Amino acid sequence: MSLKTDVYLPEKIGRGYKTFWDFKGRYRVVKGGRGSKKSTTAAQWLIYNLMKYQLANALVIRRVFNTHKDSTWSQLKWATHNLNVSHLWYFSKSPLEATYKPTGQKILFRGLDDPMGITSITVEKGYLCWAWFEEAFQVMDEDAFNKVDLSIRGELPEGYFKQITMTFNPWSEKHWIKKRFFDCTDPDILAMTTDYHCNEFLGADDRLIFETMKVNNPRRYKVEGLGDWGIAEGLVYQNFEELEFNKDEINQIQTVTALFGLDFGYTNDPTAFIALLADKATKTIYIYDEIYKKALTNKDIFNEISYRGYAKERIIADSAEPKSIDELRRLGLNRVRPARKGRDSILFGIQKLQDYKIYVHPCCENTLVELSNYIWDNKDGQILNKPVDDYNHLLDALRYATESIDRPSGISVLK
Repeated sequence: MSLKTDVYLPEKIGRGYKTFWDFKGRYRVVKGGRGSKKSTTAAQWLIYNLMKYQLANALVIRRVFNTHKDSTWSQLKWATHNLNVSHLWYFSKSPLEATYKPTGQKILFRGLDDPMGITSITVEKGYLCWAWFEEAFQVMDEDAFNKVDLSIRGELPEGYFKQITMTFNPWSEKHWIKKRFFDCTDPDILAMTTDYHCNEFLGADDRLIFETMKVNNPRRYKVEGLGDWGIAEGLVYQNFEELEFNKDEINQIQTVTALFGLDFGYTNDPTAFIALLADKATKTIYIYDEIYKKALTNKDIFNEISYRGYAKERIIADSAEPKSIDELRRLGLNRVRPARKGRDSILFGIQKLQDYKIYVHPCCENTLVELSNYIWDNKDGQILNKPVDDYNHLLDALRYATESIDRPSGISVLK
């Protein structure tokens, strides 16, 4: 098995990523449009540098573990072929990992949906030096990122370095990644934006897609073409706005009602509680408080809600967990009630909320993120009359809270 392979890297990598390739600071964060080479470049960098630094190991993270096989695992396998070193690597499916045969170095794959798998990361040989978060925008919980960040620790041999790489499409400027990595100046952070213009490997037909998008759908082109901060096509709620307001003043208005909703979660999904004021006369909603945490027991939920002063309020909760509702009542949330669910209840709830102007206080950061990323599902580019089951925990709680608002007729997919 020959360890010598002649490859001219600039020919394999192409333009636009020299700074990315050479940077050795702690955080390397790349947002980009589709077709910008960010993922293929990150994959090739990882393969090349693991072979160069033969005591290094790497960790690849996605929000959901079972998405690795058809994305990062396949991308890295492609990278070994593109660099003419596939004969030196072994990619296994069970466990899902990649091994550099000459040294036994590993690329490990983990999902944030398995917290224990993140906290118990070990390597048999060498050091865990690098982590790559692919589709990092899906990581809504900054604490989950911090846990991985802290796992890349310890002294390294001279010449080695620790690094976290993040690649993603920037669907919303409300995401914590923007504030942490793009809205600051830190020599240990490389934050960059790339787009399809730097990808010389695209065909003329690929470029035509973007040029057509530029004319026909400039909002989508801004995000998916140029990699600018924005929102995804097919947003369910386009009637919301961030606004700093005084809830006590608004609550004095005679036509205003205080409403509260609760969506249960635990390991993979957060428990989501939302507090709002609704003015039926002006068709206005003011969202002023939220709870958004994982691993809350029912006693924890009671404590969180009680601490914020809502224990005596009427709270509408997800009816899928009647035992949890009963336990919360026994604990002291006497007015918690199950939501009324029926055929098309999600669509009817969405329609109600689409008819209101929604103001969100800046303190409700997770509500803003969900509103900026809750989209209609699509098939082959055609928007369906069904929202994607994601970025919707607080928004489900919002639907429960507002179920008493009169039900309108019809469903508006895009407004």
